[in-house]
Amino acid sequence: MLRTYERGWFRSDIVAGIVLAAILVPQGMAYAELAGLPSVTGLYTTIACLVAYAVFGPSRVLVLGPDSSVSPLIFAAIVPLLAGGGPETAIVLAGMLALLVGVIEIGLGAAKLGFIADLLSKEVQVGYMTGLGVVIVVGQLPKLFGFSTDADGFVDEVRAFFTDLDATDTTTLALGLASLAVLLVLPRFTRRVPAVLVVVIGATFVVGVLGLADEGVAVVGSLPQGLPRPSIPWVDWQDVGPLLVAAVGIVMVSLADTIATSTAFAARRGDEVNPNQEMIAIGAANASAALFQGFAISTSASRTAVAEDTGAKTQVTGLIGAGLVAVLLLFLPSLLQDLPQTALAAVVISAAISLVEVGSLRRFGRIRRSALAVALVTALGVIFFGVIEGILIAIGLSVLLFFQRNWWPHGEVLGRMRGGDDWHAVERHPDATQLEGIVVYRWEAPLFFANAGMFRQQVRHLVAARADLKWVVLQCEAITDIDVTAADVLERLDRELNATGIHMAFAELRGRLKDRLLAYGLMGELDRDHFYQSLDEALEAIRSETDESA
Repeated sequence: MLRTYERGWFRSDIVAGIVLAAILVPQGMAYAELAGLPSVTGLYTTIACLVAYAVFGPSRVLVLGPDSSVSPLIFAAIVPLLAGGGPETAIVLAGMLALLVGVIEIGLGAAKLGFIADLLSKEVQVGYMTGLGVVIVVGQLPKLFGFSTDADGFVDEVRAFFTDLDATDTTTLALGLASLAVLLVLPRFTRRVPAVLVVVIGATFVVGVLGLADEGVAVVGSLPQGLPRPSIPWVDWQDVGPLLVAAVGIVMVSLADTIATSTAFAARRGDEVNPNQEMIAIGAANASAALFQGFAISTSASRTAVAEDTGAKTQVTGLIGAGLVAVLLLFLPSLLQDLPQTALAAVVISAAISLVEVGSLRRFGRIRRSALAVALVTALGVIFFGVIEGILIAIGLSVLLFFQRNWWPHGEVLGRMRGGDDWHAVERHPDATQLEGIVVYRWEAPLFFANAGMFRQQVRHLVAARADLKWVVLQCEAITDIDVTAADVLERLDRELNATGIHMAFAELRGRLKDRLLAYGLMGELDRDHFYQSLDEALEAIRSETDESA
């Protein structure tokens, strides 16, 4: 990346890194507490994982760090093993858990198991990002209004928000709405002045000058000082087993989230991401966090959205963010103490709104309703069941739709256009002519056990519709496979047609499929002389054979 780095990117990466650092600090501290750990460990984790991902990660903008979906799993894993131990014991247990997660993920990446990313189609990615945007907005609304809730899950969060609406702090809300307005309106006039940076600096200045922290506006506050020394988190052997079980669960959550977010953001930017390298990178980030008194991490879609929205070009953004967090810990613990939480909520909400791709959803509705259905189901799954559950639902639906398309594929009768040699579907081109005694039929899918019966039905229907029929010519260009069940169906169908004086011929069948039919022992039954390189060759041979028999 450094070899191809352009000088003009540096300003954008610096701005994005500064803004990112302002978000990394409070979120890192909050998610550490959610994991049952001292808040400062969230900052240690943030620094270590960002540096490691910058070295190993394939994505230009992906931001890793403490995550709301992983922290509760860490808490559930280490609490039963504490046995009265204090924060130091919890840090060591969480560190070993992160190390196990890292080792597993590096192993999966080295084994090239990144193929699971292939299940995340464009419509799945759009739906995932749309649902994620909605979830992020709802989760940030209480902070924007100046209060907090203990709700878990989208429906509970919405209910708790409206229930606690009377706890709104009007000053906080006014500051948050003003910040959100700047974030949404300023980019419409100019992008040379980063709106997010304006909000972070402006909101901090207003709170500090007017003393709004004393009036009830929640602020980030002073940061704890110091950086940890690297160390291996040794634990008792009897604790490794339970931690390993928990590590497998965290791997499943973090990898699905990481690959989904990475591929989705890459698609938005026109980039390519290697899923296997992505697994190795997040594994290295987890291992790095473990060595610096940190805990297991995952991808942060909201922080990635902020980085992208503020113009991040490369992982230099993450390095700058990590460096600034380190500087704050060492030298400037009070620099962001007046930054209001509501301004941070506005930044995250603005970034989340940009994730909702309404234009893509409309386009899906115009060109393919099944794609729109997959995107909406993905979005609703993420919203109502959770990010990972929504992705799994979408993948299951995608597989079912793929199976359905191949189970009930499109087949069509072909005719020759007048005055030319082109062949087109008769249904779409009524002026295309069919030859006497011959039907040319194109099957547009692999022939396999699930659709072989439908193939036989459609050929029978064609035969019943043409009393003069003597030949069924199958145009096989779109057939990519023939399994054992389909081969048996072809054999029985050929015998059935031969009994009525009708023959089958194959045009443009792939050579490897001819070899497969030979291996199945069908070349004698189907007559190896009735396989042709093109439709014209097949029709010429049929004419010659018809003339000879006459």
